[in-house]
Amino acid sequence: MSWLFGWGRSSGAPPADELTAAAAPAEGSGGAKPGDKWSNFDPTGLERAAKAAKDLDQSRNAKEALALARMQEQTVQLEHQSKVKVGFWKMGCWDCVISVYVCVCVTAKLCKPKKSLHQQEYEAAVEQLKGEQIRLQGEERRKTLAEETKQNQARAQYQDKLARQRYDDQLRQQQFLNEENLRKQEESVVKQEAMRKSTIEHEMELRHKNDLLRVEAEAKARAQVERENADLIREQIRLKAAEHRQTVLESIKTAGAVFGEGFRAFVSDWDKLTATVAGLTLLAAGVYSARNATAVAGRYIEARLGKPSLVRETSRITVAEAIKHPVKTTKRLRSRPQDALEGVVLSAALEGRVRDVAIATRNTRQNKGLYRNILMYGPPGTGKTLFAKKLALHSGMDFAIMTGGDVAPMGRDGVTAMHKVFDWASTSRRGLLLFVDEADAFLRKRSTEKISEDLRATLNAFLYRTGEQSNKFMLVLASNQPEQFDWAINDRIDEIVNFALPGLDERERLVRMYFDKFVLVPATTGRQRLKLAQFDYGQKCSDIAQRAEGMSGREISKLGVAWQAAAYSSEDGVLTEAMIDSRVDDAIKQHAQKMDWLLMEAGEGVGKVGVRLPK
Repeated sequence: MSWLFGWGRSSGAPPADELTAAAAPAEGSGGAKPGDKWSNFDPTGLERAAKAAKDLDQSRNAKEALALARMQEQTVQLEHQSKVKVGFWKMGCWDCVISVYVCVCVTAKLCKPKKSLHQQEYEAAVEQLKGEQIRLQGEERRKTLAEETKQNQARAQYQDKLARQRYDDQLRQQQFLNEENLRKQEESVVKQEAMRKSTIEHEMELRHKNDLLRVEAEAKARAQVERENADLIREQIRLKAAEHRQTVLESIKTAGAVFGEGFRAFVSDWDKLTATVAGLTLLAAGVYSARNATAVAGRYIEARLGKPSLVRETSRITVAEAIKHPVKTTKRLRSRPQDALEGVVLSAALEGRVRDVAIATRNTRQNKGLYRNILMYGPPGTGKTLFAKKLALHSGMDFAIMTGGDVAPMGRDGVTAMHKVFDWASTSRRGLLLFVDEADAFLRKRSTEKISEDLRATLNAFLYRTGEQSNKFMLVLASNQPEQFDWAINDRIDEIVNFALPGLDERERLVRMYFDKFVLVPATTGRQRLKLAQFDYGQKCSDIAQRAEGMSGREISKLGVAWQAAAYSSEDGVLTEAMIDSRVDDAIKQHAQKMDWLLMEAGEGVGKVGVRLPK
């Protein structure tokens, strides 16, 4: 019904003067109540509309015109609604909403007398639009407040950031100023130190020059004075020499007179002469006797308390050792006899034989009988030295260890040293087990071997001291080549024991013993940096014993030390099965290399006594 209000069909908007008049209250009110917006409404338009409606009712085409007008009005309202929505969302213009609301209200008032269902729906849509507008306005306000809050927070954060940056800049500037001041102070100190050093050097130089000038002036003055007073100085020297000569001559004359009078008085008195001669004689005899007695006492003390130079190790307690290790000495004195085979792994037959030797030796000491001399031969590292020590401890005897390689370098002193060893052995109250390791080094055949005269004399002294069995000492010889002994040495041996390489059972016992000693016990006590990985220890020891065929007990003990060293060298200190196998492989290769060297020395297939060489 836009033509009722005088709007043109070509234009989709109301006239400008009416739109301005309708929108003016909305702009000036600034949020007044909705009833105030229609206080300045012009009713002329409604009068024209009422007159036109009356004329239209009297027309015979009123129904068709009204239907057409209704359709046009619906179209225009829909267009206005779409424009209002678009304008509100794009521009947020409250005036447009007010204009639409005015138009809707005017239309509603004009059509009130003839409301229809469509008009009711239209009014409901307008009310819904008003509610939607109010909701959108609230949402817009909330968004505006949220945006303002966000902007305020961003502004506060930015200001805080600027403040921190200014503070950091101030700190950096202050630090730079401090560093600059410190650098200037250091430069000033360096300059002052340099100036002080230069000043001191200059003063020292001036002082040195002054000293040189002073010494030179004094020397020149002294030389000048000496040249001027040369005659006086020579006269003073001559007078002093004459006076000294006169004094010496008078002293000699006085001493001669006194000595002559005393000698004449002494010679004329026979009692004094006899007493003097007797005193000098007694003094000479005392000096001679004291010197000989001191030598005899020294030899006795050395024989009783000292250790001969040929003895490398002994269980006898010396004075020096007691002073140096009192705790160790006390423990040794309180020690009890031990089992002769404790810690010694031998075959069943050999173990029975050496146990019989140990029992016989112990009973011999208790009954103060004559000891039997023993020869132990076999490959190196089979337990000969260890058994000798255990034998001495088991029987309650002292032991002393010497090596044959120490005898030859002594030369002429070898005979004296050998006698000292046996004299020292004879002074033991408990009996002494004298263990000679590598005895074939100096007990060689005198008829065929080329030995020096000094070594021959030492061998004769050894044969002289061991010609008869003794109840003071027991002789135990160890050798890898007993066939090189002199025949007289073989005649002095009462028991021969062969220490062969360990068999499979003995190797397994050795592997288990050294595994417990060097690996298992340190790993379980926790005192050392050693840990053990999880695997079957017993089966591993059996496998190692089978692989270590031909190896001696010493080589197996070195395997235990190698396992311990492998654990210590690892990062975490854990000994794994792979590390054990690696060390065993290395030991087997080294043993094979040693056997190759032995074959090259002795000839293929022929080895030393007691050593089985691989074919």
